Amino acid sequence: MRAFQINSADTVATMLTDVAAGEVQIFGACLVMQAAEAIALGHKIAITSMQVGDPVIKYGVAIGIATQRIEAGCWVHLHNCRSQLDERSNTFDLHTGQSNDIVYE
Repeated sequence: MRAFQINSADTVATMLTDVAAGEVQIFGACLVMQAAEAIALGHKIAITSMQVGDPVIKYGVAIGIATQRIEAGCWVHLHNCRSQLDERSNTFDLHTGQSNDIVYE
């Protein structure tokens, strides 16, 4: 399975294929690592461990903040990081991205 690190400062890489837990080759970083869980095409895999409050870096810039400890090899998404720009980002549904904090009647 393959992923791509865009910038050498990135703490995540983007999956180029779906992966079950197992070996992932990270292009751009010349790294082979183990995915700790299934990660879908286009989603992020942590290539370094991050603590609560650490920036999640992609494109060489912070795209979010870790809301819990994230181990290298784990899926990085709405369940473990939030946007610095939108306080509601970690309330979105994990798979659809829909808001869970607004009730439409």
